[in-house]
Amino acid sequence: MGLVISNLAVDCAEPRKLASWWAEALGWQIVEDPQADAADDEVGIAPPDGSATNLLFLRVPEAKSVKNRLHLDVRPPHGSDQETELARLLAIGARPVDVGQGTEVPWVVLADPEGNEFCLLREAATEPDASEI
Repeated sequence: MGLVISNLAVDCAEPRKLASWWAEALGWQIVEDPQADAADDEVGIAPPDGSATNLLFLRVPEAKSVKNRLHLDVRPPHGSDQETELARLLAIGARPVDVGQGTEVPWVVLADPEGNEFCLLREAATEPDASEI
């Protein structure tokens, strides 16, 4: 058996603030580590049902300076669509960014409040009915 990814770590200037933003964006919750220090140097978020790898926001002294080498691709939940989620993400502080993706792609490249890029995909295709398989 291979390794299990426990957290995806995100370097940032303000872990509590960025973790709170991502928790709102994803509908996740802050995970308090009882062994973490009170300075909020590490703040985690997780989905309420434990269905995905947690995100861990870590305070670092340096500012972001180049495009991320690793980024999140997020998609609208069932019952929503890309346009609705784009409006919601922009309203809570995301901003469009150009990383060279061009204009004819089906995703939207955004940045969180600290400039970390992520992609908003189109809604997922509906699950096939068992009779269609």
